[in-house]
Amino acid sequence: MNQLIRKNIQALQPYSSARDEFSGEEGVFLDANENPFGAYNRYPDPYQNQLKEEVSKIKKIPIENIFVGNGSDEAIDLLFRIFCNPGKDKALTFTPTYGMYKVSAAINDVELLEIPLNQSFEIDQLALKNSLVDPFLKLIFICSPNNPTGNSIPLKTVQIILENFNGIVVVDEAYIDFTKEKSSLTILDKYANLVVLQTLSKAWGQAGLRIGFAFANDQIIHYLNKIKPPYNISEVNQQLAVKALKNKSFYENNKAEILSEKDKIKVALSKIKGIFRIFPSETNFLLIQIENADDVYTKLKSEKIIVRNRSSQIKNALRITIGSPSENKKLIESLQKITQ
Repeated sequence: MNQLIRKNIQALQPYSSARDEFSGEEGVFLDANENPFGAYNRYPDPYQNQLKEEVSKIKKIPIENIFVGNGSDEAIDLLFRIFCNPGKDKALTFTPTYGMYKVSAAINDVELLEIPLNQSFEIDQLALKNSLVDPFLKLIFICSPNNPTGNSIPLKTVQIILENFNGIVVVDEAYIDFTKEKSSLTILDKYANLVVLQTLSKAWGQAGLRIGFAFANDQIIHYLNKIKPPYNISEVNQQLAVKALKNKSFYENNKAEILSEKDKIKVALSKIKGIFRIFPSETNFLLIQIENADDVYTKLKSEKIIVRNRSSQIKNALRITIGSPSENKKLIESLQKITQ
């Protein structure tokens, strides 16, 4: 691990906040230049301990193996900063996939290698093999279930990569709650080079809070905490995230309804003229291929129905998030009208 982590990051003296030096809840606090008045006048817990306790209970992962970020995007960016020397090291991902890997690579001046998924949207092991021996390759990102394709990458494939790569493998599981496939968290204790990302934005319905998690060995977590901004998650968002995690019935009921609606939408879409493929999905969205996708997208937008045009990645492809029953009904009626 010490050979992978950038030397300047190892030598870095992190900012020591007032709450690093004293973390008690009672006392006369005159150390952080806070305003003594107001409901949220104090800086939040920089390590989100109460939130991590709730996550630890649900995920069965020790607190020391949990990092809380301002969305998963913060963890993605920090991993580039920890492991990749700008202008020298490389990262790799499999396309089409989540666009922030490419953006973060560009921001950090890291070359991003992109290996296309095969026709089944699975990882081509032969195409990957030659890249794994590149001494400058430090990070591999695997989105599973994948966005925008909707399918999971088998855990066995992830393990093969972990066992044949000397760098860090990051499995982004933003949609893991919607699939029956096993999470990579189940093998976290077996691989020191594994990082698993999850979020409250999707199945938990808390996208506005911007709460993401990275799960990894304690050494990687140490460095994530070392270079993050001192108060990266607000007090309000920490409290609301804890409240959401304690309301398991809200999460379970909404997830069940989304999956039920997805089945109904899939049947309805299969009857619409012009839709020639509906891809299998283990997420809260469906990827479809439809004739004249750009035109359909524009007409839907004119009716204030906003889907995602993914035709730049997959020809004639639209990505449709599963909404509420009334929203889904409006979508189907509009598509029927547009394509008749």
